[in-house]
Amino acid sequence: MRRIAFLSVLFCATCHIALGLSIPDGLLPNGDFEYGPKKSELNGTVVLGRYAVPKWEISGFVEYIKSGQKQGDMLLVVPAGAYAVRLGNEASIKQRIKVIKGMYYSLTFSAARTCAQEEKLNVSVAPDSGVLPMQTLYSSNGWDSYAWAFQADYDVADIVIHNPGVEEDPACGPLIDSVAIRALYPPRPTNTNLLKNYGFEEGPYVFPNTSWGVLIPPNIEDDHSPLPGWMVESLKAVKYIDSNHFSVPEGKRAVELVAGKESAIAQIVRTVPGKTYTLTFAVGDASNSCEGSMIVEAFAGRDTVKVPYESKGKGGFKRAVLKFVAVSTRTRIMFFSTFYTMRSDDFSSLCGPVLDDVKLVSVRHPRRMY
Repeated sequence: MRRIAFLSVLFCATCHIALGLSIPDGLLPNGDFEYGPKKSELNGTVVLGRYAVPKWEISGFVEYIKSGQKQGDMLLVVPAGAYAVRLGNEASIKQRIKVIKGMYYSLTFSAARTCAQEEKLNVSVAPDSGVLPMQTLYSSNGWDSYAWAFQADYDVADIVIHNPGVEEDPACGPLIDSVAIRALYPPRPTNTNLLKNYGFEEGPYVFPNTSWGVLIPPNIEDDHSPLPGWMVESLKAVKYIDSNHFSVPEGKRAVELVAGKESAIAQIVRTVPGKTYTLTFAVGDASNSCEGSMIVEAFAGRDTVKVPYESKGKGGFKRAVLKFVAVSTRTRIMFFSTFYTMRSDDFSSLCGPVLDDVKLVSVRHPRRMY
């Protein structure tokens, strides 16, 4: 019945897309904020009027920022295009879009801290919401791209990005730029692999004009994960990377474990107690000057293996295997990096080993493994 329901959703998705009723993958209308308020709707940088920013509805203290603008000794830089918005105390931006009821979607947006340190953002599409911490910077230019997923309960969705912080200076809020969406098609296990989305090919929208990947936030459950099938079971994010900007072992997408043991992903699979399984996976580097000794730790229930990888920061990978006997009907498969690593050309940017092409199969004749 679940398979029939899933096929029905796909059929509906195809129908809606063919009719042009749902928004396509990519930037939301004016998602890069290049179309700004009229001069009469600005007081300096402060936006006046609820609908002054085309295609968006704003609430609270919102500023329209031009790249290169100065704030004290700080230079505000916009990574794509020339403009962004800044959310002050309790401020928010909202856009209503057409979606397909029952479908999963992932939002991707770029954000940067300004003068506040303990910043966070609340992202919501009712009834789902999530708080994304921004305390850790992963790229040297101050901008990171984040992903957040939701399931559409209705045929329209109100996308809201809200700054819940309260600072003495309301102009200390985060900058927001390049808001995009991508429909997600939840993968299923197959006869040749018990893991879903084993190559990480299904995931959030990656901006073609940025080179820092997309962060999958911590504590994301697999039901609404931007990385379908996988849970981010950690205090810090994992990074979703693409082959256009990074070295990827297999296919077009992979995951970079960028925050040591605080950056872990996991998936729970059905297993048969007493049966033997093999877990194989690729470990490498993203060709992003992430150099040195790395170790990826893989867990399958009670069994574990540590896979060392000596990175020169120029790409490459090795394959590893973990054989285990299942002890329950469900087995947790988990990966994290043992060490913290910084890029050799940028000591302010976290990096780490790349994980890709993860496969789990049962072994009919375990003795043949020796």
